[in-house]
Amino acid sequence: MIHLLLAVIYVSFISLGLPDSLLGAAWPSIYQGFGVPVSYSGVIFCIISVGTVISSLKSDRLTRRFGAGGVTAISVAMTAAALFGFSVSNSFWALCLWAVPYGLGAGSVDAALNNYVALHFASRHMSWLHCMWGIGASVGPYIMGAALSCNAGWHTGYRIIGVMQLVLTIVLVLSLPLWKTRSDADAEEQEAASAEALTLKQIFRIPGVKAVLVTFFCYCSLEQTTSLWASSYLVLNKGIAPETAASFASLFFVGITAGRALSGFLTLKFNDTQMIRMGLGIIAAGVAAFLLPFGDTAALAGLLLVGLGCAPIYPSIIHATPSHFGADRSQAIIGVQMASAYVGNCLMPPLFGVIANHTTIALFPYYLLVILILMGYMHEMLQKETGRVR
Repeated sequence: MIHLLLAVIYVSFISLGLPDSLLGAAWPSIYQGFGVPVSYSGVIFCIISVGTVISSLKSDRLTRRFGAGGVTAISVAMTAAALFGFSVSNSFWALCLWAVPYGLGAGSVDAALNNYVALHFASRHMSWLHCMWGIGASVGPYIMGAALSCNAGWHTGYRIIGVMQLVLTIVLVLSLPLWKTRSDADAEEQEAASAEALTLKQIFRIPGVKAVLVTFFCYCSLEQTTSLWASSYLVLNKGIAPETAASFASLFFVGITAGRALSGFLTLKFNDTQMIRMGLGIIAAGVAAFLLPFGDTAALAGLLLVGLGCAPIYPSIIHATPSHFGADRSQAIIGVQMASAYVGNCLMPPLFGVIANHTTIALFPYYLLVILILMGYMHEMLQKETGRVR
């Protein structure tokens, strides 16, 4: 039965990725149809992000009350409702309204699923599951593109993904006995569930928490900054044609997805700490490639290396959380980690945009390097403070 539950979780991760890149794919059609500035996508993104941060911080209490399976089913149902809401919206403000349940549904399910997998499954599954998320995030824009190319409109694209989320909700509701059976068999999780939910003040007092939050903040900042600004850097600083830069930038996501598939096998030999250090080293090599005067080839290699380096870090940080802080506190800490990640996503890429606007976009690799150095330092502090220096 555990294999059936694992299959449900894998499908859940694919489905989680499906809506994540829809807004970017559909926005060129949405803003023209609604007659709003192109920059208004940032408003919707911020609403979703704020909702995600709030629900991530509440994930500990929600999971203790409803269980990981229950939280996942409720959250996916909220996402499905939000997507259907998007599909019938006829104004920008309607999209803003539906962005609220969209964000609230995303944060709690992310934290609940990640903690459940960290507690119950080997590190390789965490890497492969996040690889599945990458597949979903890649497929979503293709579905939207197909809807647009068939003149069905972006509403239809959202409706198709909404139907897929609804089907997953039904599957999750039917699978709830599997989650309960697994939980009842695990004495460690029973003990964790019986403990009281931690407050933010209690969480921040735990040794190593501040270090892991900064580490996670830095990782997501680096990933999102690279995603947002790599193409612009290649065009404006390297003189690469926009269409070529766009294809180069896709290699970053190829590196992440393929790297996570490979990381699942590497975890059979290396532990989470070693995987994170390996990823940091590969990212450093990728950033160095940006600075080498070898033209397009070095830039191509740099993007691919940064993606490959990013691949093991996110899953390994999450998977190591129960061993660093204990199963009874992992859900609360993973929830705060998710919130820290989304804050990094919202703050650091726009900050580089401000810096580039007032100086030069040539600072892009140096900006990544500063984030990388801070991430590496805080990860080593985490090992020291949790007594796991190796």
